[in-house]
Amino acid sequence: MGEALVAGLLDAGFERDAICVAEIDPDRRHVIEADYPDVRVVPSPAWAVPDADVVIIALKPQHVSAALEAAAPSLGEHTLVLSIAAGVTIAELEAAAPGRPVIRAMPNTPALVRRGASAIAAGTHAGEADLERAERLLGAVGIVVRVPEKMLDAVTGLSGSGPAYVFLLAEALVEGGVLNGLPRDIAHTLVHQTIFGAGALLVDSDEGPEALRAAVTSPGGTTAAGLRALEQGSMRGAILDAVTAATERSRELGQTK
Repeated sequence: MGEALVAGLLDAGFERDAICVAEIDPDRRHVIEADYPDVRVVPSPAWAVPDADVVIIALKPQHVSAALEAAAPSLGEHTLVLSIAAGVTIAELEAAAPGRPVIRAMPNTPALVRRGASAIAAGTHAGEADLERAERLLGAVGIVVRVPEKMLDAVTGLSGSGPAYVFLLAEALVEGGVLNGLPRDIAHTLVHQTIFGAGALLVDSDEGPEALRAAVTSPGGTTAAGLRALEQGSMRGAILDAVTAATERSRELGQTK
C-alpha cells in the first residue's frame, strides 16, 4: 500500500525529490530504487523525516511504535503523522509522537490502480489543514471520506475487505458461466466487463443501487429469476454477515496486537 501511494503521488504530479521512502529491508529497498529512480530511499525512518511536512506510516502494526519512536526526535513540531497501519490506534500513534498532529487512515487495495477508497480519522492535535493535507495525499489514489476513529473497524469490514467480496463474486459468476456452457476465457471477459461496467454505472448514475437493480429487472424475466435464486441462497444475509465478521475481527486485531 505504501508503494501504491508513492506511485499515486508521482502520477498526481508530486515532485520526485519531495518524496523519501524509508525501507529497512535491503532487498525491498533495491526494488523500490529500481522502480522509482530519483526518489530518495533510505534504510531508517529517522533518516527520512527531517524537514518532512508529512510522514506516512505504512508498516506492519507490530513495528509502528518502535519506528515512530525512533523517528520522533527528528519530526518537526507541525509534521503530520499519517498512518495507514491497520489496527494501530490514534492513542498509540500520539504516544509515540507526542504533540504532533496524527491522522489514522484505512485505504483499500484498489489504490494500486488509483481507484481506492480511504477513510480518515483525526487525532487530538490534527486540525482542518491537516485533514486537507491527508485528503490531498490519499486523493492521489482514490476517494477519501472523514469518519470518527470508532468507525474505522466498520470501514475495514466494508471497503477494506470489500474488494475480496467482489473478487469472490467474480469467481462465482465465471463458474456459473462455465457451468452453463460458456468457454472459460469468454466467461472471464464477460464477467470482468460486467463488474467494471456495473461499477461505473453505479458511480456515475444519480440513482441508488436499488433503483439500478430494479431497472434491470423486468417482471417475470431472466434477471428476476436469477435474483430470486440469490435471495433463496441468502446472498444478502451472507454479505451482511461478512461485513460484520470482518468488522469484529478488525476490533479483535486492534486489541491483541
